[in-house]
Amino acid sequence: MESSKLDRRTWLKTSLIAAGGLVLAPKISLSAPVKSSIPAIKTPAKSIIWEVDHPSYHNAEPKLKARLNANENPYGPSPAVSKAILEAISLGNRYGHGDAAILIGLIAEKEGVKPENIMLGPGSTDLLEKTAISLFLKGGNVVSADPSYMSLINTAQAVGAEWKPVPLTADYAHDLPAMEAAVDDKTQLVYVCNPNNPTASLTDANKLRSFCSKVSDKVPVFVDEAYLDFLDNPKASSMVDLVAKGKDVIIARTFSKIHSMAGLRIGYIVATPERIKSITDIVRSTMGLCVTSIKGAIASLKDDSFAAKCKTLNTEGRNYLSGELQKLNYTCIPSYTNFVLFPLKEKENADPRSFYKALADRGVGIRIFNIASKNWGRVSVGTMEELRLFSSVFKEVVS
Repeated sequence: MESSKLDRRTWLKTSLIAAGGLVLAPKISLSAPVKSSIPAIKTPAKSIIWEVDHPSYHNAEPKLKARLNANENPYGPSPAVSKAILEAISLGNRYGHGDAAILIGLIAEKEGVKPENIMLGPGSTDLLEKTAISLFLKGGNVVSADPSYMSLINTAQAVGAEWKPVPLTADYAHDLPAMEAAVDDKTQLVYVCNPNNPTASLTDANKLRSFCSKVSDKVPVFVDEAYLDFLDNPKASSMVDLVAKGKDVIIARTFSKIHSMAGLRIGYIVATPERIKSITDIVRSTMGLCVTSIKGAIASLKDDSFAAKCKTLNTEGRNYLSGELQKLNYTCIPSYTNFVLFPLKEKENADPRSFYKALADRGVGIRIFNIASKNWGRVSVGTMEELRLFSSVFKEVVS
């Protein structure tokens, strides 16, 4: 198993070298030898979290009556988005660079920054990975919480970085003093996911802002705000104001969650122009976007009522879900997102795969993670119909 992971990392590193060579080809003589500065790959650090089981996205999910395993918004896209996409289909023969510029302008206005502070991508995960590629081709280390969202960390390790994981605090917040202490002269990036996935927990915005302001004077800080819009006052908890002040902070946002466009794949980062350029010098930005997705995102940004409705419905569903679990004496981590995480009891913990299968066989899909040798269930907030089905099936399975 370990050798297969190393083989994949070797393949990725080789592919990146080849891709980099193609990008740089006009500047390099074909007769000149090209030497890679990428360090030898080391066995990566392993997270305390790993996924126990989940169905194939291609095979099992169509059978689910309640798809509560992917943190999707079940209520969209909005009618305005659907209309914009239908009208954009006829433009499918054209690149969407002009529309991307319009979208960037709208985002810049919304975030209180300039257009040169914005980079688009097909979802925020794509931008996490592109940032990792741009920063770790020459090695170094990345500091982040553990457990957290692993996409950036996995990519960084795949191209030669070392990972310095820092455990969350007892109340599942980022341990900011410990993360700051972990930064050394080889650190190339600090990654913070807030609200965090998969814990659904929140780190205090004032403490995080002070941390980002101080640490970003040494190394860039990447704050993943994919779930920010589910908060009561998202603007107050965003770190985007630090970018406007010139701090080397990178903010990721996505249209996958509150905008309900997960399958349409569009997101963005906010950063200093210099940081944006350091990424786009290596990878492309709007070239990976469909004109339909761009048009849909423009329409969604203008449809505040849909996002507000989704937020209200998500809060109602999350409260219902947490309440149903608590009635059965399951203790949930307080959630600030569109999902809930809770530890399994002794019966399910002893055989989590059978527990998972029992739910799936009855049409309910969730995720099960093992975190520090204990199994946890993560349930996304679906429609009330889906959540009532989950509650009924869950009671049947655990009884």
